[in-house]
Amino acid sequence: MAPSRARPTLPLLLVLVAVVIPGPSGAQVSIHPKEAFLPRGASMQVNCSSVCSENLNLGLETQWPKVELDRGETWKLFELSDIEEDSSPLCFENCGPIQSSVSATIVVYSFPERVELDSLPTWQPVGKNLTLHCRVHGGAPRSQLSVMLLRGEEVLHPEPVDSRNPKEITATVLVSRDDHGASFSCRAELDLRPQGLALFRNVSTVRHLRTFDLPVTIPKLDSPDLLEVGTMQKVMCSLGGLFPASEARITLELGGRTLTSESTNHGDSVSATALVSSELEGTQQLRCVLELADQILEAERTLSIYNFSTPVLTLSQQEVSEGSPVTVKCEAQGGARVVYLSGAPPGTPAPQVQFMLNASAEDNKRRFFCSAALQVAGQELLKNQTLELHVLYGPRLDDRDCLGNWTWPEGSQQTLKCQAWGNPAPKLTCSRRTDGALLPIGDVKTVTREMNGTYVCHAVSSHGNVTRDVFLTVLQKDQDIQATEGTGRGHETQGPASLSHKDTNASLDPPCGQQRTAAFELKGRQIAFTLTHLFRLWQDKMVTWGCTNQTSSASHLWPQDCMERTSQDQGRVSVTWTHPQPGGLQPGNADLITNCPCWGPLPKEE
Repeated sequence: MAPSRARPTLPLLLVLVAVVIPGPSGAQVSIHPKEAFLPRGASMQVNCSSVCSENLNLGLETQWPKVELDRGETWKLFELSDIEEDSSPLCFENCGPIQSSVSATIVVYSFPERVELDSLPTWQPVGKNLTLHCRVHGGAPRSQLSVMLLRGEEVLHPEPVDSRNPKEITATVLVSRDDHGASFSCRAELDLRPQGLALFRNVSTVRHLRTFDLPVTIPKLDSPDLLEVGTMQKVMCSLGGLFPASEARITLELGGRTLTSESTNHGDSVSATALVSSELEGTQQLRCVLELADQILEAERTLSIYNFSTPVLTLSQQEVSEGSPVTVKCEAQGGARVVYLSGAPPGTPAPQVQFMLNASAEDNKRRFFCSAALQVAGQELLKNQTLELHVLYGPRLDDRDCLGNWTWPEGSQQTLKCQAWGNPAPKLTCSRRTDGALLPIGDVKTVTREMNGTYVCHAVSSHGNVTRDVFLTVLQKDQDIQATEGTGRGHETQGPASLSHKDTNASLDPPCGQQRTAAFELKGRQIAFTLTHLFRLWQDKMVTWGCTNQTSSASHLWPQDCMERTSQDQGRVSVTWTHPQPGGLQPGNADLITNCPCWGPLPKEE
């Protein structure tokens, strides 16, 4: 018996079919197994046998290495090894002069050596076709081998394998945004289930696809056209409609220098912001560079960098006394021109403009305004400067801010409004001329008849003082018309006098709009009456209307009433009189005040 060899570890599928081929004179030879299904490189045993009984010569023809393992009178057992492909070993016999033979069929199966999916592009544009290539090396039997391309677990293109080696199959995919990050692979399947084995699979390396999508527009670069030296401006570059935005990279550059920027993305938009500054005048290129996949989009703007200083506004003296000369001067620098200086006469823009004034009280806290212009890249830029002048002047008391005549009803709530002006601010007091009683300024007081009188308001500061008389008339609650102190002209009273309704022969309150004649009879004296109507307009101005009629001998005087009513008038009636004294006409007074019923009350003080 021939030496035995190690048996192959892979399973052998043997279909044992004894075939007897009759030969001459009844000779017969058979081969066992008739069919075999083996893995590539495997070994198998083949038995050749015969029924010949005389002069038998039995053998096996094969392309594979063989070893005779055993024999008998009518049989031989061989072992074939390293079987690499399909073949048909042949058993033959010589029985005397007669020859006969029989063959078996060996089918070899093998798994593919390699299944390869070609590399995918680094980036694949959305909306373009992608062709996948898969190659299968080896694998048998080819009739039971198939190859398919996969996207994830989705089969894109199944195809059987022909006899070519290596086998290549292709598939074309229209790429969308959903394919970004998708995995693609190639899988070979060897189906040996018909031979009682399993379905064997071999998969290529999985490759991942990266897709991108870009709009046809370039990035939007938002920045000023002008940049002032020493300042910082915010610039932003943005682009929408790209995919994937998270993979995009934006760089901002000024004059070839990369700026420190902050990038953000949201949805299919990406943006980057940076602060830009420069210490050099001139023009520089501001660039935005967007990179996605292997694509580069650029936007560019020219930035004009300028130097423009605020104009210098000066006063020869910022604090002066009233009447002092002051020079106001404005200077522009670096090619700029002064285009306006408040108080200066109009003129052609120049690097310097100035004028002189004599400071008055009205100039106190006057703000002077200077504006300079600079032309940069076809644009006119303006810068302004202001400065305030302080004028020192003595106190001011005038009728606008401190009325000379006040008429208050007794018992009402009133406030004396008297304002003194000056720089420095003066101190103001108002005291009654006769006894020095103070009248509080700005405080709400209940009016009493004792407050009636002439008050001297005195304003004083380090730059002088001023005095003004204020006449306060209190309307008493009773209906008598009393003569009170003061003529309304700041003179001392020369003697009391009184008049009442019984002294008149005409009504003091006739119907509104009619002429009124008031008769006052003082026997044995020469009298002059002045009838004055004081009223306040809504514009807060005090107007006095009046008329005077004098006689030298008549004991009855009929002065003409000069009151004329208008729809806007509101007021009260005051009658003052004078009487002769030795040495000439000396002042005295009696105030007659009454309401005109249809006029309504005086407007409130504001």
